[in-house]
Amino acid sequence: MRIRYSLALYAGALLLPAGIAAADPLPTQIGQCSNTAIKDVTTRLVDGGTNKPIPDSGSAIDFVNGGYQVSYDTIHEITQSRAGDPVTMCLVSIPRGCPPGDKRGRTYKTTNLRTHGSWTLPDAEHMCGGA
Repeated sequence: MRIRYSLALYAGALLLPAGIAAADPLPTQIGQCSNTAIKDVTTRLVDGGTNKPIPDSGSAIDFVNGGYQVSYDTIHEITQSRAGDPVTMCLVSIPRGCPPGDKRGRTYKTTNLRTHGSWTLPDAEHMCGGA
């Protein structure tokens, strides 16, 4: 058992960017913050045939803790970010009156601790109950 546990810890550590020991889970209450790292920075849309980002389609960013933020606009602070950058994500709003199980539309303020740039964006292109 001990060997399997050690291997699981080692394998999990390989999935995290350098310098990040562990990622906090996404905040669940307004005002709560968590520390994580950027997993990927891309555009909102990607060409289905080539899998290449579509310029001027907006910004999208994935985090190690499973978080995601997206905008129809290109966000300078996001384009200046890169995979592995440490960030702090704070939950600033949760939509009300959502259908059961539809958790889209949570808004987070994220601060990149390397660049000191911040942005406030939702976790989906559409609010809960939307398209």
